[in-house]
Amino acid sequence: MQRDTFGSKLGILAAAAGSAIGLGNIWKFPYITGENGGAAFILVYLICIALIGLPVMISEFVLGRKTQANAVGAYKKIEPKKPWFLSGYLATLTAFIILSYYAMIAGWLLSYIGRAVTGKLTSVEPGNLASYFEGVIGSTYEPLFCTLVIVVLTAIIVISGIKNGVEKYSKILMPILLGLLILLMIRSLTLEGASKGVEFLFKPDFSNLTAKGVLEALGHSFFTLSLGMGIILTYGSYIDKKENIMTLAVQVTIADTLIALMAGLVIFPAVFAYNLQPDQGAGLIFITLPAVFSEMPLGSFFAALFFTLIGIAAITSTMSLMEVIVAFVIEEFNMNRKKSTILVATAIFLLAIPSVLSFGLWSNVTIFGKTFFDLFDFLTSNVFLALGGILVCIFVGWVWGAKNAISEITSNGLYTFKRKGLYSFIIKFLAPAAILIVLLNSTGILSKILG
Repeated sequence: MQRDTFGSKLGILAAAAGSAIGLGNIWKFPYITGENGGAAFILVYLICIALIGLPVMISEFVLGRKTQANAVGAYKKIEPKKPWFLSGYLATLTAFIILSYYAMIAGWLLSYIGRAVTGKLTSVEPGNLASYFEGVIGSTYEPLFCTLVIVVLTAIIVISGIKNGVEKYSKILMPILLGLLILLMIRSLTLEGASKGVEFLFKPDFSNLTAKGVLEALGHSFFTLSLGMGIILTYGSYIDKKENIMTLAVQVTIADTLIALMAGLVIFPAVFAYNLQPDQGAGLIFITLPAVFSEMPLGSFFAALFFTLIGIAAITSTMSLMEVIVAFVIEEFNMNRKKSTILVATAIFLLAIPSVLSFGLWSNVTIFGKTFFDLFDFLTSNVFLALGGILVCIFVGWVWGAKNAISEITSNGLYTFKRKGLYSFIIKFLAPAAILIVLLNSTGILSKILG
C-alpha cells in the first residue's frame, strides 16, 4: 500500500506546529504560568524546552522517518524480535484516550462560541460565571452533541489523507489562528492597566518560584510538544528523507513557544486590567476571561474571536491525535483510510461518552475515587505520556542507538549536526532521568520518597 506523504515544507511545519499548538498552549500554559508566579516559571520552562523537549522531538521525528511506519510498526521494523512494539501500543492507546476527552473539551469551546456570538455569555453576571460553566458542562445533550461535532469534523479532515487532509487544513487553520491571536493580543495590550500583565509575564520574581513550579515547567515542556503519544513519530513517517529534521524540530519548538507566550499576552494584560487574579487554574478561560469580556467594549465580539481561536487550536490537535490511531489501523490491519477513520471516530466518540457524563449524570460514578474524566486524565497526563517518553529515549538512545539516530538526523551526512555529543548525552541520560522525575512527581511517588 502506497503511503501518503506531506507535499511541502510549509505543510510539514504547519501540521507539526498545529499538533503541538493546542489547548496546552492557549489554555493550560497561561493558567499554570498564573499559578506559578509568571516570568520566573516561563524562564525555567524555556530552559526545559531547549534541554529536554527539543531533543526528544528530534528523536521521535527521526524514528518515524527512518521506518516510514506508524507508532507500532516503527518499533517492529527496528527491533522485530523483542517486544518494543508495546511502546508503540502505549503511544497509540495514549492518543486514543486523550482524543476522547480532548474532543469533549473542544466541544465545550463550541458551546461557548455559540453563547458568545448570541451575547448570552457576556450577559452573565461575573459572580455567576462559575455556576454557569458548571451548568454548561453538567448538562447531557449539548456536551454530547458538541463532542460528536468535533469528532466528525476531525474525521472529515483525516479521512482525506495527509496531503489533502491534514496538510491542507493545517495550512488553512494555522494562519487563521495566528491572525486571531495577533488581533486579540493587540486588543488586550491596549487596555488601561495592561502593563501589569506584561510585567507579570516578563519580569521574573524568583521568590514566587517553588520546586513544584520547576517540576511543572519540566513536565509541560515535554507534553506541550505532543511528545510521548505517537504524533511526532507518525508525522515523521510522512516526511521526505531529504528534509532537515533538526531545522524542522527547532521551527516547531519556536512556533509552539511563541504561540504560548502570545496567548499569555492575550490573557494576562486583560486579567490585570480588570483587577482579576491570574491564578484561577483551569477555570481561567471559561470563568475568569468571560468576566473580562463582559466589561470590555464589543465584549461579545472579542469573546467569540477568543473561543474560536482556542477551538481552531483544538482542532489542529484532534486531527493529529486521530491520525496516530488511523495510521496504526491502516497499516497493522491492512484497512483502507475511509473505513479506518470511520471505525476510529466511532470508537473515540463512544469512549468520550463516560467523560462527558462524568460532569453530569455520572458525576457520582467513580473508579478508585476518580470520575471517568479524572481517571482518563490522570492515567494519560501523569503516567502514560511520561512512560512513553522514557521508552522513546531508551529505545532511540540505547536500542536503536544514538549513532544511528544522528545519521538519520543528518540525512546520512547531507546536513551538519554540531551537537552530536550533547544530543547523545541528553537522549541517553538527561531526558529519561528528567522525565522519570516528572513521572514520580505527578504520581505522588516523589513526595513519598522525599518524605
